[in-house]
Amino acid sequence: MSIGKIIVAGIGPGSEQDITPAVLSAIRQSDVIVGYKYYFRFIESVIHPGAVFIDSGMKREKARAEEAYNYAAEGKTVTVISSGDVGIYGMAPLIYEMKKEKGSDISIVVLPGISAFQKAASLLGAPVGHDFCVISLSDLMTPWEQIEKRIKAAASADFITAVYNPKSEGRY
Repeated sequence: MSIGKIIVAGIGPGSEQDITPAVLSAIRQSDVIVGYKYYFRFIESVIHPGAVFIDSGMKREKARAEEAYNYAAEGKTVTVISSGDVGIYGMAPLIYEMKKEKGSDISIVVLPGISAFQKAASLLGAPVGHDFCVISLSDLMTPWEQIEKRIKAAASADFITAVYNPKSEGRY
C-alpha cells in the first residue's frame, strides 16, 4: 500500500476571496479534508464529490491530527485546514510534533494562508510595515506568567503588537 501525505493548509481570515490558489487546488485534489466544522462553509464549493470530510468542534486539534495520520497511513491525500495561516496558532506545529512522536514517514506539505493580523493590517493601512510581534493571550498551552512577560517585552521594545485570543470562555 502506498503512503499518503498530509497537506496542512491555511484558509485565510474568513472569506473565500482570501484563500490562496494553492490551498484551493490542494482541497480540490484531496481524498480527505479534516478541520473544525465551522471552516467547511468557506470551502464547500471546491471539495470534490467523493471526498470525505471530517469535522469536529473546537479544542479537538489533537483528534483532527490523529484522523489525518490515520487516513494518510491508508494511502490517502489528506488536507488539514486551519483558519488564517496554519503556522500561526494553527495546525502545522501539531502535525509536525505528531510526526516526530510517531516516527512517521508520511510526507507533510504546508501551504500558508493569510493570517487575521495581515488582513486587519491591510484594512488599517500599513501598521506592520516595520518591526512587529504577534502575541496570543490564550493560556491553554502557555502559562499566563510567560504571556505577561512577552507583553511587557513587546511594549518596552515599542513593537506594533497584534493580539490573538483576547478572551475566551474561561478568561475575560
